[in-house]
Amino acid sequence: MKIMGAVLEEIGRERPYSSSRPISVCELELDGPGPHEVLVRIEAAGLCHSDLSVVDGNRVRPVPMLLGHEAAGIVVETGSEVTDVRPGQRVVTVFLPRCGDCDNCATNGKLPCTEGSASNNNGELLGGNSRLSRQGEAVKHHMGVSGFATHAVLNRRSVVPVGDDIPPAAAAVLGCAVLTGGGAVRNAGKPSPGQDVMIVGLGGVGMAALLTALSLTSQAENPGKVIGVDANPDKLARARELGATSVYSPQEVEELGIKAPVVVEAAGHPKAFETAVAATAAGGTTVTVGLPSPDARSCIAPLGVTAEARTIIGSYLGSAVPEHDIPAYAQMWREGRLPVEELASATIRLEDINEAMDELADGRAVRQIIVFD
Repeated sequence: MKIMGAVLEEIGRERPYSSSRPISVCELELDGPGPHEVLVRIEAAGLCHSDLSVVDGNRVRPVPMLLGHEAAGIVVETGSEVTDVRPGQRVVTVFLPRCGDCDNCATNGKLPCTEGSASNNNGELLGGNSRLSRQGEAVKHHMGVSGFATHAVLNRRSVVPVGDDIPPAAAAVLGCAVLTGGGAVRNAGKPSPGQDVMIVGLGGVGMAALLTALSLTSQAENPGKVIGVDANPDKLARARELGATSVYSPQEVEELGIKAPVVVEAAGHPKAFETAVAATAAGGTTVTVGLPSPDARSCIAPLGVTAEARTIIGSYLGSAVPEHDIPAYAQMWREGRLPVEELASATIRLEDINEAMDELADGRAVRQIIVFD
């Protein structure tokens, strides 16, 4: 079938992207689903730094590649071996499928699936399949999803069904921002009732972590503080609007000696990691969920980790098992405890994708949502 999608033509073009136009919105051919795959009509897709990191070259992937990994849509068709998802059902995409058989999948979310990671690196669907082309040339899949398009074919393990009551824009962010940021709090940080939680870096993932921390602390008899940290004053203001107990710049955190027993670093920047480690209280846990450039380096004092019995944890995909975690977040939304629609900072057209990447790169956006008719 013919679809419209946003294809990254070349990695590392100069900014602004509104001028260099690394992404083309064009017509492509999409093959039908194989036995273990589903065809999804995309309703909404979010722009994430993981998309930007491919555009700017921090994460090198094969091109041309149809971008987009955070999306929600309606199942149109299922492969012959798919029996637990039906046409007409709303699903959330998952950017790292789990084969369920490798040693990493046996870690209950701690480690990313070996086969899924390999498929993502190669620009293929789980199992090595490819369904995209353009005028006879193969086009790579982004993280097994390629959600910046009117339709997508995905492996069944790359989607999680959610109820039709979850609006598309809210459902989309469950698959990356909430799964990653929320999981960094729930699955990795695991704050005890009444403990303070600090979030360093208030982009889409950081704001999702903030909302999740607020939801968890609200259940405690004596709620702990939820502290937002970012260098951008607008993001600090937004965090306060969302319910943060207090907000600080990184400099203020250092000067005032602000600390918390659970600190989540969601900026993907070496300085943010240093801030998060320094702001972790004695006996506390630092969770790093941001993805910096592969050559980025941080400097921390190891004596402080040892002498203060602190823990540093890496969390990929929020240490989540998506088929369990996404329904849990959907239920928290239904109960009014996780207003994920508040993450959307703008609604855009697919045609505005290059300009939207500039907004993201300049730190002006939390979550821009592409909405498809």
